[in-house]
Amino acid sequence: STLQLWLTFAPVADKAAAYFHVSLEMVNWLSIVYLLISIPFGLVATWVLDSVGLRCAVILSAWLNMTGSIIRMLSVLKFLSLGSQSYWYLFIGQCLCALAQPLIIFSPTKLAALWFPDHQRATANMIASMSNPLGILIANVLSPALVPEGKHIPLMLGVYAIPAVTACALATVGIHEKVPPTPPSASATNSTSQPFLTGLKMLLRNKPYIMLAVCFGGGIGMFTCFSALLEQILCEKGYSNEFAGLNGALFTVCGLLGAFLLGLYVDRTRKFIESTKICFCLSALASIVFAVASRFRHQAVMLAITSSLFGFFGFAIYPIAMELAVECSYPVGEGTSTGLIFVASQIEGVILMILLQALTVRVSEDPSSTCALDQDGALDWTTPVLVLAGLCSAMACFYVIFFHTDYKRLHAET
Repeated sequence: STLQLWLTFAPVADKAAAYFHVSLEMVNWLSIVYLLISIPFGLVATWVLDSVGLRCAVILSAWLNMTGSIIRMLSVLKFLSLGSQSYWYLFIGQCLCALAQPLIIFSPTKLAALWFPDHQRATANMIASMSNPLGILIANVLSPALVPEGKHIPLMLGVYAIPAVTACALATVGIHEKVPPTPPSASATNSTSQPFLTGLKMLLRNKPYIMLAVCFGGGIGMFTCFSALLEQILCEKGYSNEFAGLNGALFTVCGLLGAFLLGLYVDRTRKFIESTKICFCLSALASIVFAVASRFRHQAVMLAITSSLFGFFGFAIYPIAMELAVECSYPVGEGTSTGLIFVASQIEGVILMILLQALTVRVSEDPSSTCALDQDGALDWTTPVLVLAGLCSAMACFYVIFFHTDYKRLHAET
């Protein structure tokens, strides 16, 4: 639900801008505020998860999410007649929902560690983590369907509030226990994770962990950019918005499949490092093929296949890397070790978004382009796309050559 609320407006940005009488830039801020808020609040969320506990984190997140979605609805109620202030109600609502996001995104490793035995952890983490891209997929499909015209925006906000309110009720009534009555694994039995600040210091001195945070933070940042900019990259070469949407959906659905299969495989074999290295290289290859293919017209089939492969190998790494972060940083708390990677990814994502947009080149209008243009013609994304592929390949090489670690949590359990 938090991710649906985040990307509510991205697929219908032009209509939202017209409805609220604001610029497209202001609508983009509704998404960017999520990235910015989760950088400082990510650290607070890791402390809540490791010090106060999983139950409080989930309930707090559900309440923040519900309150945010209700304030967003207030912005469109006619009888309040907010006029020019309606956008700011929407913005405040988004900010509250953004506070809820890190609490939920950091919790899968904690959930897996506390509630599941060691041979089910990667799978449990995978199922919980993959509800993320699922939320993004629903937003990409549902927003355009609910808003054929700007006047339907109130309906869309109402529909998105329903899962937020439901989740809040379920979390508040349904979650009774902090931890299960009998611990499922040895590391959960003597779960004495370090105090928050001690843990933080241990992580910053831990070379393999820092490497993992930089490489996978960068990977998640690239995925964020790819999802957010896909439509703009493809429209200049004459591909339709529907085709860009289809590519985004293939990217996510194949990613869910890849993560599911790799989660099952790693739970059986414990080959965390080998599987992440292979998948990282394959997703870098897919990004290179995409970069080249997206520079030509009439490459629809090729683009659809590479988007699928990029998702399949790239998303598969995500839950395994989160488990690997816990393995190489044990006995630091699970919330802290995954939280820092996520904060790194948000910082790298913001830098990448700004860098890639700065590298675009203005080109004179092309009759076959499908971009909704502003005054100065279309943007050519050739350089940014090649830079993205280059960065992805460089990180994959760096990770494959330099990353080594012991599985500290598994050793502690045996």
